[in-house]
Amino acid sequence: MATEGKQHKAGFVNIVGNPNVGKSTLMNQLVGERISIATFKAQTTRHRIMGIVNTPEMQIVFSDTPGVLKPNYKLQESMLAFSESALQDADVLLYVTDVVEAPEKNMDFLEKVQKMTIPVLLLINKIDQSSQQQLGDIVEKWHTLLPKAEILPISAKNKFGTDLLLKRIRELLPDSPPYFEKDQLTDKPARFFVSEIIREKILLYYDREIPYSVEVSVEQFKEDDKLIRINAVIYVERDSQKGIIIGHQGVALKRVSTEARKSLEKFFGKTVYLETFVKVDKDWRSSEKELNHFGYNPI
Repeated sequence: MATEGKQHKAGFVNIVGNPNVGKSTLMNQLVGERISIATFKAQTTRHRIMGIVNTPEMQIVFSDTPGVLKPNYKLQESMLAFSESALQDADVLLYVTDVVEAPEKNMDFLEKVQKMTIPVLLLINKIDQSSQQQLGDIVEKWHTLLPKAEILPISAKNKFGTDLLLKRIRELLPDSPPYFEKDQLTDKPARFFVSEIIREKILLYYDREIPYSVEVSVEQFKEDDKLIRINAVIYVERDSQKGIIIGHQGVALKRVSTEARKSLEKFFGKTVYLETFVKVDKDWRSSEKELNHFGYNPI
């Protein structure tokens, strides 16, 4: 607990922004663990994922959210609901943008941020990709759009500005007892990270619409002192997608499984025995029942 004579601070620091601006990379840098999968593809993050930083005097509960987008099907509606829920319970909001995207993109969401009364830190990411002049123009534009926000230029990938950001977050945190146990790293169970890591490999190794039509469900997770046995099902929407995931003579699925197993062993620090299967679940992205089964109900 808090050291004697010092008030304990704790709060929810929620990370929001449009797709592909580096929210998950930033989250992983701030938490110091690989909590959110981060690939070069948009819509990588589908859930709201918490990463918890603890010291004797403080607990920061970071929350990574899906990129804000206009929904085309029920899965994207759930993703937007996760992002909007992050506006409701934040003590400090981190609005992440970058040097490439147009500041006016997604004004509907931005208008909600403008009305917030809590501290908003506007983070301009990827500054290594811009000149001083360009950065000055971007800062000016954002200052007009979010006049109450504090603007901090960062490069999450290169860890530039993240120490300063953490210092500022500490200053803004309210006095509060911790919300979670002090040894807790995240609010998600082990099975969640298994499905995320398998999904990450699918995002990396398959093209076009395939990764966005995939969901992963962990059917079995048995752990002992030395070994974790995992059975996971990769769901797709079409028979043709099942064939692509498996590949000729099972080669594609074997590669995904091998790479996922390596990452899982690194994540859990144990030997992992992983079996993967592929099943068709037609139009799961548009089915309320199926989305609830996969954990996409943000309520």
